[in-house]
Parts: sequence; structure tokens; C-alpha cells
Amino acid sequence: MTDTLTDVLVLRKDTHGVPTTEYADALRARLPENDVTLARTPGEERELIEDAEVVAGMVLDDSLVDYAAEMKVFACAYAGVGHLPLNKLREKGVTVTNASGVHGPNMGEHVLGNILTFARRFNRGFRQQQRREWRHYQTHELQGSTVTIVGLGPIGQAAAERLDAFGVETVGVRYTPEKGGPTDEVIGFDGDAFDDALARSDYVVLACPLTDETEGLIGRDELMTLPPHAVLVNVARGKVVDTDALVSALRSNTIRGAALDVTDPEPLPEDHPLWNLGNVQITPHNAGHTPEYYERLADIVAENVRRIDETGEYEGLRNQVQP
Repeated sequence: MTDTLTDVLVLRKDTHGVPTTEYADALRARLPENDVTLARTPGEERELIEDAEVVAGMVLDDSLVDYAAEMKVFACAYAGVGHLPLNKLREKGVTVTNASGVHGPNMGEHVLGNILTFARRFNRGFRQQQRREWRHYQTHELQGSTVTIVGLGPIGQAAAERLDAFGVETVGVRYTPEKGGPTDEVIGFDGDAFDDALARSDYVVLACPLTDETEGLIGRDELMTLPPHAVLVNVARGKVVDTDALVSALRSNTIRGAALDVTDPEPLPEDHPLWNLGNVQITPHNAGHTPEYYERLADIVAENVRRIDETGEYEGLRNQVQP
């Protein structure tokens, strides 16, 4: 064990409107002997980061890194780290971890809710309720459907596990299909396998990170490949889908519908046509919200801090993404 316990600094930006005081409290509960400090102002961030070895937060401005003389680990509170000054952190020898796994349960439930909404047409029922209209309408059955899940990280895996009870056939898409996964079939992005999966999918769930390879992954050709009754569910990033091609497909009934938690652009402008399409379900990038967010996040960070205190090493940490 190291001679002194590692100090932890929590930066001030919150997420989903939940104050970071709750995050700091969750870390203190798990690390009662460590010094866990919350920076409440920009000035406090600049001052306190000078001596902090482990810094936890949603974002880390490039300018703030200049003040971080002792920082050894930045524990990002998001799964994605593309918004961070990664090159600068690498140059300073800072290990970066992320929040992978924190969103699995809630986003898996969000995906399932979206699929059930389109299967049982709850959106149609809600509209009729608003009009106090008692009129039967036809629905669909989820059992026997084929669901393709693009991305088999914690979110895609959670969605697949929750779908397992509904008697559906699942196809997982990942860069390394040899790793397998909880879906009935696992394929890669290369060759005809991806197009073949789209052609037989009733639902396509996008749960992949935004990369050079996935940007624009679902465009005009892919939407035309889907069956006309297919529904697209996007909890990944808006840019994974070509928005203009999606609007065109939805207007022409090339596909049955779309459930979008993310859009491009985002936030979606008030005059955007997606708002007024009856076959679209929109949520404001809300799938990631869960009352357990900080608790799960604190589990990851506290485990890493204890490991650092025991070994004095800043490598091999849970959820390490850099270096």
C-alpha cells in the first residue's frame, strides 16, 4: 500500500440535472479514508486540480489540463471520451478511464420500451386517448421477430439480454465477431453479412460508438435494404444515421418507423420535419438517465482508487481506455 491515500477531485459539471454533490457523496461513502473534494466553481477547479492525482468529471477543458500538475488519472463520467483533449492527456502521462457499463440496465430498458411501443403501437393508443377516442386498431407481435443490435458493448449486451425473454432471434454486429456475445448470431461489419442481417430484420438497434467507421453507417442504401415493416432504434449517436435519408425513408414508408433518442443535429431544431412524422418516437437524449448513475459510476472509480492505493500503479485500471 502507498504511504498516503490518493486524493480525488470531482469537477462541477453535472449530468441529467443531478447535482455532482451526489457523486462526491457516493465516492466518500466508498472511500471513507480518502480525501474526496468537490470543486464548485471554475476558480476552485483551477486551484484544486493542481494537487489532485485522480480527477473525476464529465468534461475536462484543454485549458484546465494546464493546471493539473499532479494528475495521474482522469475518470471520465461518460462512456465516450472523444470530447476530451486525449492527445494532451497522453503527453502528460495521464491514464483515462470511462463509464462503460454504467448505462447498461437503463438503456437496455429504453431500447426494450421503444421496441414494445412499436410492436404494440402504444403511441397510437396514446394519441387516441388524448382524443378520447375508443376505436380498435391493429398491432404487431414481438415474438418471432428478428432484432439486429449494432454494437455489443455493455448497452448492446443489456438490450440483447432483456430481449431474450420475448422469443426473438437476435443478431449482434461488432468489429470482432470472434469474441461472440449474448445474441443468437454475431457478425462483423465487413462483406455481405451486415446487409443480409438488415434485410431480415424487423428491428435494428444502434448501440455503437460514433467512429469514422460508424458515422453515416445507416444511409439511403441501408434503409432501402431493410424490410418495409422494419423499425430503427437509435440510442448511439445521431451521426450514425444519415438524417436526410431517414426522413425520406420515413415519409415514403420505406421503413415503418424510428425511435430516436439521439439526432443529427442535436438538439433537434423546432422546425425539423422529424418532429411532425407520426411514425417517429423522439426522446431528448434521455436514455442514459438513471437514478443509479452516480452510484454505479462511484463503484468503478472507487475500485480504481483502492487499486492505486494498494499497488501504487496507474495502469490496468477498470475501464481504462488510454494509454
